Amino acid sequence: MQDSLRRFKAEIFQALAHPTRIAIVELLRDQGEVPVSSIHEKLALEQANVSQHLAVLRGKHIVVGRKEGNQVFYSLRDRILGKVLDLMRQFFQNHLREALDLLNDMKTEAAPAR
Repeated sequence: MQDSLRRFKAEIFQALAHPTRIAIVELLRDQGEVPVSSIHEKLALEQANVSQHLAVLRGKHIVVGRKEGNQVFYSLRDRILGKVLDLMRQFFQNHLREALDLLNDMKTEAAPAR
């Protein structure tokens, strides 16, 4: 069971392992249900490119589509994924802070004594 769960997690992270797919998930997190036309406009991407990335996200059940007339609207299947991306931002900020602290320590040590 543990191995299956790890494989599932790895597949989700693999699906998110592209900046465009993360941008799509963040857009859906922030705006809820969005038509494909708005996704490609707001992210300044070609519609074919957006469609390819949405296919990956759909394939891993990260997003769901709803057809209305000739438009398809997408939303996150589970809003918790937006929270995962928020946690990743915190993780990044923590590591950035640590790197800046280290850089400041190195500058202090390298400064000539007066």
